[in-house]
Amino acid sequence: MLVVASTNDHGTPDPQVTPRAAGHRRYSAAYKARILAEYEGIDKQAKGALLRREGLYSSLITTWRQQRDKGAEAALAASAGRPKTDPRDKEIARLKSENAKLGAELGKARTVIEVQSKLSALLDQFATDSATTNNGESK
Repeated sequence: MLVVASTNDHGTPDPQVTPRAAGHRRYSAAYKARILAEYEGIDKQAKGALLRREGLYSSLITTWRQQRDKGAEAALAASAGRPKTDPRDKEIARLKSENAKLGAELGKARTVIEVQSKLSALLDQFATDSATTNNGESK
């Protein structure tokens, strides 16, 4: 971007500088990785030129290196194998199992109650039949 200084009516240059975009710049992970790889592969003079070209400060490079190294350490520190299960998932599985067990017990109880009610009705029928035959009626 080439900024041409305008002159006012008296022939002196206007000291106003055009403002840059407001707010903080956001850098993607891919951009950071690309800049770090380029920065680490060049000599000192070229590093300064890269920073000027991209409009970056060396402190950003330091911060990005720390972020990269911390991410690599975290990845290396993670245990190999299956990730640990969430305690909530264990509790959900336990409750589902208990629910299925109680559902099966309820089904058995309903069957027993149904059989008992039919047996009770059958016994009542036999009792009434035997009572009518014992009152002097023949079989």
